[in-house]
Amino acid sequence: MLGHPGEIALHYHLPQALLSLLLVTTAAASEDSRLRYSQTSPDWLRAIGQLTVPSMRLENGYARHHTERCSATLVAAPGASHARVIVSAWHCLEFYRDLSQRITFTLLPASQAPRDIEAVRYADGGSMAADWAVLRLRQPVAIAEVPALQLHPQQADPTLPVVMAGYSRDAGTGSSGKELSYDPACRITAADSRSGDSDCRAYKGASGGAVVQLTEAGTPLLSGVISEGNSVDYSRYVPVSVFRQALPPELAAAVTAAAQPAPR
Repeated sequence: MLGHPGEIALHYHLPQALLSLLLVTTAAASEDSRLRYSQTSPDWLRAIGQLTVPSMRLENGYARHHTERCSATLVAAPGASHARVIVSAWHCLEFYRDLSQRITFTLLPASQAPRDIEAVRYADGGSMAADWAVLRLRQPVAIAEVPALQLHPQQADPTLPVVMAGYSRDAGTGSSGKELSYDPACRITAADSRSGDSDCRAYKGASGGAVVQLTEAGTPLLSGVISEGNSVDYSRYVPVSVFRQALPPELAAAVTAAAQPAPR
């Protein structure tokens, strides 16, 4: 789960501790490479929405209700006219217990005309070791209205930059989760078949958001789902290849077909 930078040891005198905290916070803010979504941003970023999950945890034997706010990405097969599948992170749904409560996917919540769509859990990894989730929308979204992302048929190339985007809840660029923010060109620092590490910046709330890599032709491909990080210079993601076969059959088949080499 995405969190805040590591705690600062408070063994100094109080004035020095406050000064150190101020310096660290100021430096972190000045080094923020993220951008806030605007009319000049890539159009495909509109496929990334906010996921609102009514949740319930047991605390001291009592059920406590709270709302989990994460991110999710609208995806579709190449050439599709509509999209009705979104992908997010398992931990965003971990405490979803009451099926009578609606999970809501909201496209551009800060716009003049946000669109709220009910989402239903379809499949998930079941733990932080497989921190992915697939949901189906009650209503399809026309591709002409929102350009849903295609899924990467293989794995992201670690030698090429990626874009990481979500609704971070920091008070700076993320605007407390009200605005879509994205790191436009960060690096994959380590990757294997189960997870990938990057130097992308994202905060709590961006969990479930998108890790995107562009093809040589400039086509954005969803390459992974944001899982956790330190809110400074490290974010971990789950590659699409981990859950490709758990997608709805028609979408999984399209992604698998796209991964096959073209006939000679």
